[in-house]
Amino acid sequence: MSNVDTRQVNRDSLFLLAQLRVDGQPGSSRVKVRNLSAGGMMAEGDAKVVRGTLVAVELRNIGWVDGSVAWKQDNRFGIAFVDEIDPAEVRAPGAPMDDPSEFEIPRYTRNHQALPMSREEREKLRKI
Repeated sequence: MSNVDTRQVNRDSLFLLAQLRVDGQPGSSRVKVRNLSAGGMMAEGDAKVVRGTLVAVELRNIGWVDGSVAWKQDNRFGIAFVDEIDPAEVRAPGAPMDDPSEFEIPRYTRNHQALPMSREEREKLRKI
């Protein structure tokens, strides 16, 4: 497809976080997925990439997807996937975790129980 043809591909605007591995660089980095189609995605992040760089991105419910950087502008860049994906699968709710102990409860919710308050406790609350 030419550049003009690829602009007609259906894309879903969304906001997800994903892990990105860059060929030749150790580890992975977190990127924001700004839009997604069957053939690629737009990512935003501080990854050190240039046009043509081979990458792999971990997408929710799909796993690692291989691709290459198609373009880069500031901290945004496009990734063309080697094989097409189903974007609806990525948007679907995440699968249940195999080991719930891997999930860390956010600090601001720890030590707080979702139990009903007594009348006396509610009366002690101050309206803001």
